[in-house]
Amino acid sequence: MMYLERRKSKVGRNDLCPCGSGRKYKKCCLKKGSVANPKNIKEYYFKKHKIRLKDPKDIEGIRGCGRLVIETLDLVEAALKPGISTDDINILIHEHTVKNHAIPAPLHYRGFPKSSCVSVNEVICHGIPNARVLDDGDIVNVDVTSVLDGYYADANKTFFVGRPGPEAQKIVHVAFESLRLGMAMVRPGNTIGDIGWAIQNYAESQGCSVVREFVGHGVGFAFHESPQVPHYGDRGEGVVMTPGMVFTVEPMINLGRKDLKVLEDKWTAVTKDGSLSAQFEQTVLVTETGFESMTPYDLATGAPLKEPLIGMDR
Repeated sequence: MMYLERRKSKVGRNDLCPCGSGRKYKKCCLKKGSVANPKNIKEYYFKKHKIRLKDPKDIEGIRGCGRLVIETLDLVEAALKPGISTDDINILIHEHTVKNHAIPAPLHYRGFPKSSCVSVNEVICHGIPNARVLDDGDIVNVDVTSVLDGYYADANKTFFVGRPGPEAQKIVHVAFESLRLGMAMVRPGNTIGDIGWAIQNYAESQGCSVVREFVGHGVGFAFHESPQVPHYGDRGEGVVMTPGMVFTVEPMINLGRKDLKVLEDKWTAVTKDGSLSAQFEQTVLVTETGFESMTPYDLATGAPLKEPLIGMDR
């Protein structure tokens, strides 16, 4: 279990919790076993967890980048059809990103050769776009991360190509619902472990499995920041969420077993049993009362939203 650091200075039971949740201390971190009293939450979170909380200026920058990411995914969705290659998708993403004075973050990142990840059927993540042609009935995950004016935003969707079969429909539905339930746990005072618990509990109840090797992550100033956000785990575990945290929730759900293997290209991760895998991802901001998606698309239909997606603490 990870708790906020103990301090000598005292906090009254009825005082506001110093973790920034907005709740009384007795109903927040005292209940979780923590007696933290940091004077500066931003400094404390960086020193303790290496988490860089975002200021309003930073949030607006990430929000703007997020709009570009969703616009790019919209273009991909409109172009998808049987016969298109994964490299065609990558070219579309690259050209639209550069046209809007942004940078495709994956390109040359640790040697990755393309501007996006395009993962088909049994590919869990990090699929390298190539000449592979999409067929009717395929599912394809398209992962877009852009850098605009120095700020990063990251999102992905799994799409149907043509007419999906029942297994494709099931895994895409479960992955989509896993994202929705995970994001619903994002609010001040909850922990990172609450997100993973919600996702794992649901996905496994549907007979599916959750990938362990790849997790969500902080984002905004860099492609990957602290904290790591596992999509499995126990309630109450991990870092306590506080306003200003920005990270991705991106559950990778397999129709079969959770085991994977990485191909010889050292990037492409596939299900070991050859079963289908699907993923959905959004970049979220922890607000004073819940969350805001920085890359909003409708969690009821999967369609993009015109207005920010807001989650409230009820």
